[in-house]
Amino acid sequence: MAQVAVTKERHPGETRVALSPDAVKKLVAQGLTVVVETGAGVGAAFPDSEYAAAGASIAADAQATLAGADIALMVRAPDAAQTAALKSGATLVALLNPYQNKDALAALAQAGVTAYAMEFVPRITRAQVMDALSSQANLAGYRAVIEAAEAYGRALPMMMTAAGTVAAAKVFIMGVGVAGLQAIATARRLGAVVTATDVRPATKEQVESLGAKFLAVEDEEFKNAQTAGGYAKEMSAEYQAKQAALVSTHIAKQDIVITTALIPGRPAPKLVSAEQVASMKPGSVLVDLAVEQGGNVVGAVAGETVDVNGVRILGIPNLAGRVAADASALYARNLTAFCGLLFDKEGAFAPDFEDEILKAALITRGGEIVHPALKPA
Repeated sequence: MAQVAVTKERHPGETRVALSPDAVKKLVAQGLTVVVETGAGVGAAFPDSEYAAAGASIAADAQATLAGADIALMVRAPDAAQTAALKSGATLVALLNPYQNKDALAALAQAGVTAYAMEFVPRITRAQVMDALSSQANLAGYRAVIEAAEAYGRALPMMMTAAGTVAAAKVFIMGVGVAGLQAIATARRLGAVVTATDVRPATKEQVESLGAKFLAVEDEEFKNAQTAGGYAKEMSAEYQAKQAALVSTHIAKQDIVITTALIPGRPAPKLVSAEQVASMKPGSVLVDLAVEQGGNVVGAVAGETVDVNGVRILGIPNLAGRVAADASALYARNLTAFCGLLFDKEGAFAPDFEDEILKAALITRGGEIVHPALKPA
């Protein structure tokens, strides 16, 4: 009987947990043993008692939790102590942030751990239920609007009162992936006037279907600006200059700007210049969802609110962690679906390393980093 371990997250400020009590119940029903470190779910409002009621054993610390684990499930990459506690041959599944965490990957390989990165789950129909990037980005987009509304000193919807009319806030979403679409929908629900932009032509229809207006330079480069996997390509300097000119006058009129653009394996592209920030009215707010990858907004600082002549740039890391109960529940479903691929039809632990999902997500195996994009030169 395979043993699954869930530890308390060690990354500063991380409130999420890899499994919810509901997910534990499902794994136990499948015949797995689940061990949860005490306090692992506190940040997501899941007390130890709920895990115990779901059938998990509660361990006193990370070392005791991981000691006999065949499979370790985590939100973020393990720290050195957690890696050392994993037995050789154990399997780890987590959001490993592989391009930025190469030292952690090397340590996992050296420890003989077979590690999978949830970021690398391919965007195919069969893997939709495992798409952790989307589940977490969805909540981050929602929370970005809530944070912006809190920081913005005025109401978002238009209000007709006996004392006069309150104009609707103007919200501009830059980058229309999962997070951007949820930000559009949330801002619209709150009554704002919403515009959005993205370099991928397919997003125009999605933006308009949510009742927002689309803004982009629609030239030939724009028409071919999407990879087969659905990600944005990095645009040429010429296109970026044209797009910047178009949005500059637009940004100056906005009350709230939310940026969400990320390119896998590269620093976040700069979408908002210092000059564009300076052009905004005092009291305006920018929320940079890419701040942990370098930021889309010039001047954004992770973990800080930067004030530029009355314009505030919110560099809030881990926005999904501010909706920790929902984020953890969704991520737990992603993980349990992924774990289903590690067992055969009889319930024995027997991962098929030729399965296209496992193959795409596999980072370390047999003492080596095996993912082609991450192998040492």
